[in-house]
Amino acid sequence: MPNYTRPRRPGASIFFTVTLSERTSDLLTREIEILRQSVRKTLQERPVKIDAWVVLPDHMHCVWTLPEGDTDYANRWRIIKARFSRKMPDGHRRASHMGRREHGLWQRRFWEHHIRDPADWQNHVAYCWNNPVKHGLAGEPGDWPFSSWHRDHGQTPP
Repeated sequence: MPNYTRPRRPGASIFFTVTLSERTSDLLTREIEILRQSVRKTLQERPVKIDAWVVLPDHMHCVWTLPEGDTDYANRWRIIKARFSRKMPDGHRRASHMGRREHGLWQRRFWEHHIRDPADWQNHVAYCWNNPVKHGLAGEPGDWPFSSWHRDHGQTPP
């Protein structure tokens, strides 16, 4: 079994992609309130600064900045995914899911990229905001309701 070594930079800004195992699902937007509750409760217990976030039907992207001295983003994601999963019916479960007590909703891992400099940060925030346009879900970033674009531009989501 591979041993994944994740960087440990306290207070880092990190871009994430987190994906459902069923890439044609609309579960994340259909159950957006349960996802929001899962995120809110987890980040109340283990705060981070949310620099950008977008939720699409089957995946989400975000940029977080961890608190100084904190490197534990992996457990935050584990808890968010678990809280959301407990409120959903099980997805397709293989024997490996059952052995690990997984619901089978999520891809097992997530993708992360540690932000290198202010330009890299800006590019990844823009990537979050523009992703619904890229996927043909919205004409403009402000047209997509499940995005931090509205918060950062002082607008109400559609």
